[in-house]
Amino acid sequence: MKKPDPARPYIRAFYERNRLRFLGTAALYILEIPSMLVVSWVLGEVMDAIAALDTGRLVRLLWAAVGIAVFLGAAEALYYRALSGWLGRALRQYKSYAFRRLSEKGITAFTRENTGRYLSVLTSDVTVISSDYLQNLLELIVLPLNFLATLVFLLTYSPAMTGAAVVLCVLPFLGVAVFGPELAQREKALSDASEGFVGRVKDLLSGFAVIKSFKAEPEAEHIFDEENRALELARSRRLLWRGTMQGIGSSLSVVMQFGIFFIGAYLALRGGITAGTVLIFTNLSHSLLQPVQQIPQLLAQRKAARGLIEKLANIVEENAARSGEAVEPVLTDAIALDRVSFGYEPDKPVLRDVSLRLEAGRKYALVGASGSGKSTLLNLLMGGCDGYTGSLTVDGKELRSIDPDSLYDLESLIGQNVFVFDDTIRRNITMFRDFPAEAVDSAADRAGLSPLLAERGPDYRCGENGAGLSGGERQRVSIARALLRGTSVLLLDEATASLDNETAFAVTQAILDLRGLTRLIVTHRLDRALLAQYDEIFVLRDGRLIERGGFDALMDEKGYFYSLYTISGT
Repeated sequence: MKKPDPARPYIRAFYERNRLRFLGTAALYILEIPSMLVVSWVLGEVMDAIAALDTGRLVRLLWAAVGIAVFLGAAEALYYRALSGWLGRALRQYKSYAFRRLSEKGITAFTRENTGRYLSVLTSDVTVISSDYLQNLLELIVLPLNFLATLVFLLTYSPAMTGAAVVLCVLPFLGVAVFGPELAQREKALSDASEGFVGRVKDLLSGFAVIKSFKAEPEAEHIFDEENRALELARSRRLLWRGTMQGIGSSLSVVMQFGIFFIGAYLALRGGITAGTVLIFTNLSHSLLQPVQQIPQLLAQRKAARGLIEKLANIVEENAARSGEAVEPVLTDAIALDRVSFGYEPDKPVLRDVSLRLEAGRKYALVGASGSGKSTLLNLLMGGCDGYTGSLTVDGKELRSIDPDSLYDLESLIGQNVFVFDDTIRRNITMFRDFPAEAVDSAADRAGLSPLLAERGPDYRCGENGAGLSGGERQRVSIARALLRGTSVLLLDEATASLDNETAFAVTQAILDLRGLTRLIVTHRLDRALLAQYDEIFVLRDGRLIERGGFDALMDEKGYFYSLYTISGT
């Protein structure tokens, strides 16, 4: 059975609700064919009029030339207007489709992959696709038609000259055919180098504060220079190959034009054709040469550009979200782990034989030293990794069999690392969706954002990654998001770590006071007043669940939890 073409849906996106624009653009481009034939005819007639000393004929041809020039100018203006409309919509739809497919990937994909390559395929690669795939298609339609029209036109003047011109066309074709296939590999190498460069620059700029604080600027500059050198080397090699191919083709095309001219001159001296006919053949030799010279090159470029489309399709398919069974958006029984073990690398377990049960509507704390596996456990609960052993069920359904979108309707995670978009505070809370104003205000108030909103207003723009907000303010925004969404299960991973003690207490208390939600809160703040309110506290150490129970019971045991609490000094 033939394997489906991964690039086909992306190619279809170019033409969705855009076929009429494409056909109109192609039709306007095809209009140039008869126009150029008429131009050559006029030039030939002018030459013959000069030879015959026919002034009246020359004047008539002058007016014809003016009319042709006006027509060509108008047709070209209309063509570029149509071309911009077709290309604009095609590329917009292509990128939109690609982004939709990317947004369908699971959370795991964006924790494992370098997002720099997505930037590359949606920016620099799109420029190549526009010129070498889409615009080349118009050339591949027009060039053969132009060749046939020119051939028929020239046959009416001299079959012998036409035959000689066709034979001479083979020379440039041989030059292009030798160099064309290599171009696809050079384009792919340039795309890969561009991907690496974009990813590295993104990484360096994101960590610029760390670079400065450790005075690692020389090392960062060296890393940048290495990636920059690799990119420009790939670009130079691609340019050199194209230039070599075009240079050889151009040289052979000159040989062809000279050949046509001298053969025509010989026939004219023998009285077989007129000087005007020689000029027509010489002028239209380019129309015969172009398809032979350019079509192999255009096909090579188009193949290379299609490879970039396939590259995007393959990237999207990597770590694609699994399909599965839908679950209700409300937890009715429990989330249960039974002897769950997991490691990001083989033979390096992070969680070991963990069994616990989160019953609907109850509140739980997860505590332990740094590196004990708390964040990993929350990542598993969000469906971030499938490679665990044991059983992890949601209302009796194995997590691996649950559709991720359905799981996200059930659970929300407030993490340690908060991302804030370069948009207003309100739109960051609502995540660009419409919610009643009262619901937004309530979520903001419970998250401790009311003072910020009173001071700056809901339309205050947060800046790139929340640069206009403090760390605590960004954390409050993320908490407000989750509270506004109101999922049945709320997971918090050190969500109050960036807040001062008073605000952290108030926010945590507000979350504990919520009714009807199942809450699992990872915390390093061991506050008696808060810990006493949890239905159960889970204690992790080196990936193992070593203690569990209420606050008083754990304190009475005087075990590991007792030590953590005592050390915290709360």
